[in-house]
Amino acid sequence: MKLLLISGSLRANSTNSAVLRTVAALATDEVRAVLYGGMNDLPHYNPDLDVEPLPAAVTALRGQLRETDAVLFCTPEYAGDLPGSFKNALDWMVGGTEIGGMPVGWINVSSPASPKGGEDAHNSLRRVLGYVTAKIVEEACVRLPLQRCDVGVDGLIGSPEIGRQLAGVVDRLAAEGRRAAFDQTA
Repeated sequence: MKLLLISGSLRANSTNSAVLRTVAALATDEVRAVLYGGMNDLPHYNPDLDVEPLPAAVTALRGQLRETDAVLFCTPEYAGDLPGSFKNALDWMVGGTEIGGMPVGWINVSSPASPKGGEDAHNSLRRVLGYVTAKIVEEACVRLPLQRCDVGVDGLIGSPEIGRQLAGVVDRLAAEGRRAAFDQTA
């Protein structure tokens, strides 16, 4: 089962990206977790560009989505909404059909001091993913408040408790990914 991990942050030391790197490090033989690294290369969404031949970065993103069984997002909130670069990536997903019906989940790692804990960004994410008919796996949508000091020098989250919670999210998405793959072959 292939799980695509997409961080909504371009920041080098992002806690969101650290969570997804930790998920990748915890992946089992049964789940191949792949970090998407092309968000910075995507052009600004323009429907005039959403025709063949697509920009190379868009072809790569859609190709990765076609080859995956489930997607796990982890995104910060900026100014009460999704970060612009992440929304741009989602807009390119809307232009394709690859994510329709695909199991998706997300992790919210907003700081415990955050007034709404990233709720607005995740409401926006839920709205966009609903629009493209992705299968939102509610049990794989969790809040794990973290701070930058929770990220180790290796760029991973070292807490065993957080590790167990992340493994639980992956297990839920993997189960849905396997179920969806079975349904397509049946």
